[in-house]
Amino acid sequence: MAAMALKITINSNPNTNGVLAPPPNKLQAHLLPSNQKIFGRRVLGSTPLSLKRSKRNWHVPLRVSSSSQSSASNPFDVVIIGAGIIGLTIARHLLLSSDLSVALVDAAVPCSGATGAGQGYIWKAHKLPGTDKWKLMMRSHQLWESLAKSIQLQSMDPLEVLGWKKTGSLLVSKTADESAMLRRRVEELSQEGLRAEFLSTNDLLSEEPELVLEKEGGAAFFPDDCQLDAHRTVAFIEKGNRRFAVEGRYAEFYHDPAIGLVRPENSCEVGAVQTSKTTLHSKKAVVIAAGCWTGSLMHDLIKQPDIELDLPIKPRKGHLLVIENFKSFKLNHGIMEAGYVNHQSATLKATASDLGPVYNAQDLSVSMTATMDASGSLVLGSSRQLVGFNTEVDESVINHIWQRVGEFLPALRKESLEDLRQSGEIRVGLRPYIPDGKPVIGLVPGFSNVFLAAGHEGEGLSLALGTAEMIADMVLTNPCKVDPAPFALLGRCFH
Repeated sequence: MAAMALKITINSNPNTNGVLAPPPNKLQAHLLPSNQKIFGRRVLGSTPLSLKRSKRNWHVPLRVSSSSQSSASNPFDVVIIGAGIIGLTIARHLLLSSDLSVALVDAAVPCSGATGAGQGYIWKAHKLPGTDKWKLMMRSHQLWESLAKSIQLQSMDPLEVLGWKKTGSLLVSKTADESAMLRRRVEELSQEGLRAEFLSTNDLLSEEPELVLEKEGGAAFFPDDCQLDAHRTVAFIEKGNRRFAVEGRYAEFYHDPAIGLVRPENSCEVGAVQTSKTTLHSKKAVVIAAGCWTGSLMHDLIKQPDIELDLPIKPRKGHLLVIENFKSFKLNHGIMEAGYVNHQSATLKATASDLGPVYNAQDLSVSMTATMDASGSLVLGSSRQLVGFNTEVDESVINHIWQRVGEFLPALRKESLEDLRQSGEIRVGLRPYIPDGKPVIGLVPGFSNVFLAAGHEGEGLSLALGTAEMIADMVLTNPCKVDPAPFALLGRCFH
């Protein structure tokens, strides 16, 4: 095949991190019980992706030999670049809802990027009705709940399989203005049919005894919100996908980065993906779901520009502090301060003499988030920072997270952060941030068979199943269940 003549110009700050439930009999036929033996722990070393110092890795590689998987004799219908939660669930949907074969390509392994570094919130609390993402979010949450229910119908425990818990969520206010905003949010979401109520500080005592607020504070309570464990969920999805490997319909090419797209000269159809080890021929579609690396990857894959394609996706760095086997108290719900909704909160004002370097308010903010995960660990966050692809742990940010959470959960002040760190981990993730706040989902202009699913920032898990359904419907030329127009590249990344 000739080298590509099509030209794409990328204005790159690179970045990114989703299914109509298949017919119940087919879905249930491919549900797999959790296998505790594979849920091992190990310390990740330095990785090119966005998870650092994690003690957990639920991923067990499916060994694929590039020499034995000759792309000439084993072409695939769809090649997916990126094995985060978006890429994995796109593969899952295509495998369950069609007869297509799928290859999954990644420079590393699942959960080594943003997917493995988050808190696992599957929330409606901080979304606004009427926005472009609302219907996608509602569809995706419906699919997550259907998946959890299907697992339960198979006499399995969604908590064990997915880390799935219906914890309910609390959006917490400290000021009268924030309380007024949360009262309006409760009213708006109630009108959309969600169970919601505003709780005063007195009401909160029975729900979260350790949560301490001033008199003018309160919380918006959404009892049906859920959370999951990304590592368990990814392991479950991987095992389900691998059931199709014996049929020759699925293969994983991990630790094998994509380095180019191959297409016939003067054609708008890509025929293959070139990786560092092999060439994977694609008969129907190529899907790029590479998280915050999507922009730079597109630049590398398509080297001779001819079309104006601007992918303004940037990596937004975040820290989480995870304290394993925390026994001092228990949280009953997922908690988030109201300021998180607008990506605002306590601005760091550290100096070189106390907690570290000076931070600009535009570069970094911290919002209180707290939850107990399926393993009984206390997960605290969260920070936001635009500092490129740096994934090094910043101790001053951890100290500020600790201080901020302590303002809401003062019982933590009795604990020693240094001591707790001995039985914990720090997660550093790069969220695929996009300025207008909407992921890009759809066909890449200038190509007839290349699709993009990127820019979900901190909502990759939450929006994954809806995104996967949308991409799969596009590939299969089915009507989309949610209007894809707001997420199209044309007019946003292509002019």
